[in-house]
Amino acid sequence: MAKNEHDLPDDARKIWLKALQALELHNYGYVISLVQTVLKETPDFLQGRRVLRQAEIAATKGKRGFLSGFTPASMKGGNLVKKDPKAAMEMAEKSLETDPYNSNANMLLRDAAMAAGYPEVAAFALETLVAGNPKDVKALHELATHYYENGLPDKAVDIFGKIAELNPADLTAVKKGKDAAARASMRSGKWEEVAASGGTKDYRDLIKNKEEAISLEQKGRVVKSDELIDQQLAEMLGTYGESEENQRNVDLVRRIAVLYEEKGDLRTALEWFNYTSALMNNTDPAVARKASELELKILDQSIAEFETWLEQYGNAENAPDVRQQLEDLKKRKADSLLSDARKRVERNPTDSLLRFELGEQLLAAGEPTEAIPELQQARKNPSVRLRAMNLLGDCYVTKNMLDFAVRTYTDACKEMAVMDDLKKEITYKLGLLHERMGDAKPYLERMKEIYDTDYGYKDVAKRVESSYEQ
Repeated sequence: MAKNEHDLPDDARKIWLKALQALELHNYGYVISLVQTVLKETPDFLQGRRVLRQAEIAATKGKRGFLSGFTPASMKGGNLVKKDPKAAMEMAEKSLETDPYNSNANMLLRDAAMAAGYPEVAAFALETLVAGNPKDVKALHELATHYYENGLPDKAVDIFGKIAELNPADLTAVKKGKDAAARASMRSGKWEEVAASGGTKDYRDLIKNKEEAISLEQKGRVVKSDELIDQQLAEMLGTYGESEENQRNVDLVRRIAVLYEEKGDLRTALEWFNYTSALMNNTDPAVARKASELELKILDQSIAEFETWLEQYGNAENAPDVRQQLEDLKKRKADSLLSDARKRVERNPTDSLLRFELGEQLLAAGEPTEAIPELQQARKNPSVRLRAMNLLGDCYVTKNMLDFAVRTYTDACKEMAVMDDLKKEITYKLGLLHERMGDAKPYLERMKEIYDTDYGYKDVAKRVESSYEQ
């Protein structure tokens, strides 16, 4: 089990806290130096490696080295893995310092971590490769296989599914995805205990006959016809009603819930997912999230129905009542989103992605003061850092803290090399802020940056061209 910051020795913990402070100040070189010192003493400190990689990606702006995939580490590290795997991990990290997505260095880190008995670190190395190139099928296969072989079949199913989306003809991914799904089902249904007690580990042998095995495989298909869904529902509901034991079978109940969702009967699906959660004593966050998603989908359907009615009968006598009901539904949706976000953070307070989602909902609910600390924490997560800075700037604008907003938007723009949609949005808001503060020159410069890339973005063309007419 990978160590967390609470497991660090006192000296290492002090260095770690300094690294986090340096990260807030964007002093990435200092972060890298400090975290490498901590990892030398505690190589299985996974959170440390995540922060280290975040700093390296920020420092290099995610660019690959000149000879990405070819490093001295990849040449020397192979022999070192067997002799001294921890030293091989340090060698890999030295190459990753200037080229965080380097293929050979990440694979060396994976091999060395496995040799040292750190499968979580090995998974992180493969996850970094996939993050650098989400369409690298070879890396995806490596990651999915690692998940499968190290007791994470649910994650393996997701990755094999992504491979199949990229290449539907990849029969290996399809087959292994089914195997992973079967193993995940065996776990949730405790079939592995049956196998361990003297039975076979092959899931087919745990089913009474070949016909039932084929039926189960059909249930795992991604796309089903309405007729097949009804057939499977009839089978499962029949099995469910056979005994009290079946009515407590989490795997069976969850499958029924999924089928009702695929059928489009969201309300019935929600009832079955809530029952699934109750059977698990509300301990599975994935099931809880699914139930929340269905509640929101049902609300969205109702909102859409009210909006459609108002478009057609907006002048009707009872239209004001309908508008009020629509507003009540929208408020209920907003309250639900915020409540769910709070609960997820309460369950996982160290998850910066969940902190981002909570900050986003707090801002949407008109609570910028509460949103600020959540979004500040979310900045530590590379996957949402820039979006968190965007919303953080919005919080400062709402609170009329314009100097804070300018600094936050400016820092975000500096970290984005390409004028994509997010950078255009932030640059535009930064320009408007400069205009609002009476800073004509930086205001026009920001608008020209967008104009130079996207002539049709909002009213940028009008703003820029009118400046030449004055």
